[in-house]
Amino acid sequence: MAFYVVQFLTGLASAASLFLVASGLSIIFGVTRIVNFAHGAFYMIGAYIAFTLTERFTGAFGFWGGVVMAALAVALIGVLVEMVLLRRIYHAPELFQLLGTFGLTLMVEDLVVLIWGPDDLVGRRAPGFKGAVDFFGQNIPSYDLFLIVLGPVVLGILWLLFQRTRWGVLVRAATQDRDMVAALGVNQKWLFTSVFAVGVFLAALGGALQIPRDAVHHAMDLRIIVEVFVVVVIGGLGSIVGAFVAAVLVSELNAFGILIFPKISIILVFLVMAAVLIVRPWGLFGKPEAAARKTPGLSVNPWRPLTSNERLASLAALVIAALLPLFAGNYALTVGSEIAIFVIFAVSLHFLMSVGGLASFGHAAYFGLGAYGVAFLAKMAGLPMIVCLLLGPLLGCMGAAVFGFFAVQLSGVYFAMLTLAFAQIVWSIAFQWVSVTGGDNGILGVWPASWAASPSHFYWLALGVAALVTIALRIAVFSPFGYALRATRDSLLRSEAVGINAKRIQWTAFVIAGTTAGIGGALFAYLKGSVFPDNLGISLSVDALVMVLLGGVETVSGGVIGAIVYKALNIWLVSQTDLSKLVLGGFIVLIVVVFPKGIVGMLEMLAQRRRKSPPPGSSLLAKPIESAE
Repeated sequence: MAFYVVQFLTGLASAASLFLVASGLSIIFGVTRIVNFAHGAFYMIGAYIAFTLTERFTGAFGFWGGVVMAALAVALIGVLVEMVLLRRIYHAPELFQLLGTFGLTLMVEDLVVLIWGPDDLVGRRAPGFKGAVDFFGQNIPSYDLFLIVLGPVVLGILWLLFQRTRWGVLVRAATQDRDMVAALGVNQKWLFTSVFAVGVFLAALGGALQIPRDAVHHAMDLRIIVEVFVVVVIGGLGSIVGAFVAAVLVSELNAFGILIFPKISIILVFLVMAAVLIVRPWGLFGKPEAAARKTPGLSVNPWRPLTSNERLASLAALVIAALLPLFAGNYALTVGSEIAIFVIFAVSLHFLMSVGGLASFGHAAYFGLGAYGVAFLAKMAGLPMIVCLLLGPLLGCMGAAVFGFFAVQLSGVYFAMLTLAFAQIVWSIAFQWVSVTGGDNGILGVWPASWAASPSHFYWLALGVAALVTIALRIAVFSPFGYALRATRDSLLRSEAVGINAKRIQWTAFVIAGTTAGIGGALFAYLKGSVFPDNLGISLSVDALVMVLLGGVETVSGGVIGAIVYKALNIWLVSQTDLSKLVLGGFIVLIVVVFPKGIVGMLEMLAQRRRKSPPPGSSLLAKPIESAE
């Protein structure tokens, strides 16, 4: 019994730090509606700066002063980020802010390595809390007891701040209906800045307080951000009490899951999140939003099929790409095949996001399921390549059909987080079911047949499939189904009023997108000759989001251009510099600031302005015409 009590107390200590980070994200999330992927980066910077300050200054004052100063310094960095970057894109498509914060995260990962080095840093023990307390023969670190007390204290301070101050009332009001707050004359600009500063301070404080418990390393941002998103969604958007309860729940599941359910310990948290979202879509302590949020596609000009000249240009580009094997080497053809496969992956998500208005954070699940489907058929059943390519993506189709049924019942951020939960469940199964999937060792030896074994032949195969998939999805956009799907995206109530079964239409689109992603995964398995759980991971889902947003979510062909630019640039930078993340992140942030509608969106906007601008000399004829009228 003493052991279980100690395990419970250890979970509570972990919950304190997790609560600090999650409460900061919940505040930012609730008020500004920013999907702040860089929140984990601020947590990591807080830990690194705190390590430097606590090593430089001695004594209790040096340690605790260093922890607080680190959090304040990172809060100032957060203010600069909000003023320089985020203010410029508040009116951009909502998920484009995800792209900007993701680029910032990439830059921070390389910057901390450049400044502090790649090795793990072990901080010193907290003065006054270096010992342990004996509990029926089990030792409990005194620092853990300090964190257990700190969590409720911070919760109380935040409660007083939000319930007893005018600023807190405005923040709570903006969480529920920020448009009404703006209509009442509140300066949203500085409200957003102050909220972002407080949220970043809490994240950095959570990171700084971890240095006596855990080593500081350059991957801790991605490790914490997933759990923080889970806590925010379970607790409820903008609810501090919900963040505290969810942090305790998640931490205790992590503490006891390995003991009670060792086979499914990794997926316990995501199973709970999925169950909460299905039963209570706005979280345990959250409230339904006052009004529906704007969805991708509302500000775009009405889409139209390609003109004859545009079709000829697309065909010419495809022919030029098909001629690549005539003058390129094997490495270039392999890179070309990978880019073509990721075009398939990106256009599948782009179809779901741009036409359906459904932003999935776990789209890699269906890409990976398609890859595993091919691996199972090829290695276990011994089927030929062409049969595997036809049947393998069906595993992605089945996954999308099951998960999509539950996901389309939600919308906005909650839809995105439920797709993330399902993707993590699939990844965890692939990682832990070693007897079937090989676990972390993967499934090896998935090689293409002789007719597609050469780099040139496989490149032509990947390019041809990518072209067919893109054409098929574009036809679907302008089909009656596509118009019905766009109707559900633009106005759910109006679409249902005219007899459209919105949930069935969205579920069908989800299945189409998942199956298409599975086709890309099937080809990827043959390109790499192996399948690993990483093919289902969060990082790959984020890559897909970046490709779509970089190309332009409000465009018809943004997924194609975004995939080509992002993947080609990523591969090239990795081969050219050790700071590839820094350069790529800087490029992404530049695109976000300069071209907030994406590459294709920017080109379409310039073309539209050129069409509307009067020809030279037309202004001279305007006055006589007007007077004649």
